Amino acid sequence: MKQVALTTLLLVALSTQIHAQSKLQQDQKAIKNMCGCYEVNFNFAETFEYSGDLTYMPSATKHDKGIEWVELVQDDADKIVMQHLLIVGSKERPYIVKHWRQDWEFENTNLYVYDHDNKWNFVTLPKEDVAGQWTQRVFQVDDSPRYEGSATWVHVDGKSYWENTTTAPLARREYTTRSDYNVMNRTNRHEIVANGWIHDQDNDKVIRETGKEDVILAQEKGHNTYVKIDDSECKAAQDYWAKNKEKWVIVRAKWDAVFARNTDLMLEEKVDNKTMFKYLLDDENYKTSETINPIIDAFVK
Repeated sequence: MKQVALTTLLLVALSTQIHAQSKLQQDQKAIKNMCGCYEVNFNFAETFEYSGDLTYMPSATKHDKGIEWVELVQDDADKIVMQHLLIVGSKERPYIVKHWRQDWEFENTNLYVYDHDNKWNFVTLPKEDVAGQWTQRVFQVDDSPRYEGSATWVHVDGKSYWENTTTAPLARREYTTRSDYNVMNRTNRHEIVANGWIHDQDNDKVIRETGKEDVILAQEKGHNTYVKIDDSECKAAQDYWAKNKEKWVIVRAKWDAVFARNTDLMLEEKVDNKTMFKYLLDDENYKTSETINPIIDAFVK
């Protein structure tokens, strides 16, 4: 009887391990399915407002589109890095915008959670809380932090999706035009579909002041569709990345060193009246560690 019980336990353990490995492979496949060449439609609409002010002006509804190449930069068992490159201009004279970056890390316990006023709080999560989960880290165009959160990829009824709620700075489409709120509480859902993937967002526009309760000013719906097209349509972005990727290895390495301090992070808005991306997107003057590292150091308070 003891032998039968032991055999049963071993079979259960083996079955559990095989299931965990299969689930991990499903997760990895779903994440990497976001790579490639896409026609993207960006759609945002403010849905509800709570200001109580009759003169309140909501953000205009936004519809925009473009071609985007999502480059697989790193492909490890527990970490996947993808760089978005937006192609603007005509086919004959394309211009490449280094867009956002997303890193995915399996069962990560260390996060930088956005507070407000360009400050991120370092948070350590218990291992049991992130078992089986992936952290998505999203970075600005200059590879400075934006937002991150941990959740489980779900594969059910033919669907694969990941959903998380976390805080973030204002979106680029807002922070040059809005100053009546200072935090965006984002619910992000990434879903893999037959012709590409969907980035759904349900966002709260939040007024946050130290020592006071958050106030929700308004809410917003985002629905961005990534429809797969032939990779040849993104050749200009592929060529740009081949030419410039070594520079961004240096930038990521410097940021990794900053994040490895494992302490709260505060960044300057401007140095010598210039934002960080205006320095780091200058490919002529900032392309070595000797020129890049001091700039990032200057912005870290």
